Amino acid sequence: MRLTSEINLNLKDGDAYYYHKFFNKPEADTFLKNLLTEIKWKQDNINIFGKTYPQPRLTAFFANNNQPYSYSNIKMKPKDFMGDLLTIKQILETEMDIKFTSCLANLYRDGQDSNGWHADNEKELGINPIIASISFGAERLFHLKHKKDNTLRTRIILEHGSLLIMKGATQHNWLHQIPKTKKDIEQRINLTFRIIA
Repeated sequence: MRLTSEINLNLKDGDAYYYHKFFNKPEADTFLKNLLTEIKWKQDNINIFGKTYPQPRLTAFFANNNQPYSYSNIKMKPKDFMGDLLTIKQILETEMDIKFTSCLANLYRDGQDSNGWHADNEKELGINPIIASISFGAERLFHLKHKKDNTLRTRIILEHGSLLIMKGATQHNWLHQIPKTKKDIEQRINLTFRIIA
């Protein structure tokens, strides 16, 4: 059983839980090494307030159906699950007793790669989506803030081999981000498993 040492983030109007050693260090080290080369990473352009910029991280999208995923005017066509990514998916599904259909993978090359304030509330994800986020590599700060009450903010360090689960009304009521850091840090891979009908 991997879902032990649960930390409840105690979000008002949301549900989020953190498991700091979902994968042990040898497992996490192996997955990080293999995913860096197994996944064909690419850098898309995003549109912000009418201007186009290179997305500040590399991404790849996987699914066990042909359903694309769209965000920030990017439409991603899925690749098939394979190799270590498929193994990780099967372990996660067994532990959570949930079948995920897709995974958005992110590669943060250094501290200057980031992900701005957003919610995973795209219509493809349905109402009250479950997002299971696995981290490998360098630790990064994960910030959350309530959409309506500016006094409600929290943050957590996402560790190597950790799992963060967001579900319930979290995406309706909270925004989250991975901010830039000036620290000299190594690469980080983030796998966000989702259900797209």
